[in-house]
Amino acid sequence: MEQELLLLGLLKESPKHGYEIKKKIKEMLSLFAGVDLKSIYYPLRVLEKKGFVVKRTSKEGRRPMRLVYALTKKGQNRFNELLAKSFLYFKRPQFSLDLSLYFLNYIQPKVAYRRLRSRIYILNKISKGLKQMLVNQRQKNYPSPLYRILEHNLKMLEAESRFLSQLMKTLP
Repeated sequence: MEQELLLLGLLKESPKHGYEIKKKIKEMLSLFAGVDLKSIYYPLRVLEKKGFVVKRTSKEGRRPMRLVYALTKKGQNRFNELLAKSFLYFKRPQFSLDLSLYFLNYIQPKVAYRRLRSRIYILNKISKGLKQMLVNQRQKNYPSPLYRILEHNLKMLEAESRFLSQLMKTLP
């Protein structure tokens, strides 16, 4: 569902060629969407077979011929349906820390304390970077969807940092 929503949403913005879609996913969306598509063309072929996208050839200047993908009316309807469902779709987030917390009592409290303190330090550095990105977004008047996502990620990092600080107080 997420992959289909992502591809249809990118094509809703405007028709794009495969490399442009892959580049946008890699540069921007993978930072917060957790999406890493190895191949963009197979999912696009699937969407094309379902009638959600059409492809056409395009040539700009001296560049070679490219396939450009565009959303169909059926694709727009599917995008709207998936977007509506995604607000109520809950998938348990996976945090790399969860396994460490489960086995926390198998390491010495001093070691656990140092590791948790180091994690908080890293979380704070990442949070600082996100705060700077938010400032830059405001200054450059970037589209608000990215701003909201950065803000959401910042709040999640801050919550984990608070949780770990409280956890450290419970260690012997």
